[in-house]
Amino acid sequence: MAAEAFVSVVVPCYNAEQFLPTTLSSVLTQTHQAHELIVVDDGSTDGSAECVERIAARDARVRLVRMPRNAGAPAAPRNLGVRETRGEWIAFLDADDVWHPRKLELQLAALKVSPVPMCSTEMADFRDEREI
Repeated sequence: MAAEAFVSVVVPCYNAEQFLPTTLSSVLTQTHQAHELIVVDDGSTDGSAECVERIAARDARVRLVRMPRNAGAPAAPRNLGVRETRGEWIAFLDADDVWHPRKLELQLAALKVSPVPMCSTEMADFRDEREI
């Protein structure tokens, strides 16, 4: 694996406008910057798609993909997102979650020393951003 492995981050999204700025910021501010961020909108009826478009206008790493109609579950948007990826690695993030700032850096470091095809991390529940 190259020192700067390219990661494709896939975020399925349905009516998550209130969470998206924080969620996407947690990806865009990663210490490992070699990544693309693909948000797959699953027919949201709120301003989710427009929120992603505003962020994409400021950061070329962000791409919005729209589902033709609501799939009713995150599997279909995730799968569409995977088909759109260009990265060596794929990481998934829910539209209402946030990442630790070093998540990608630390996972890629673990993958570099271990011959495994994937890894996952533990999650922690929190009530607000002061607890992250």
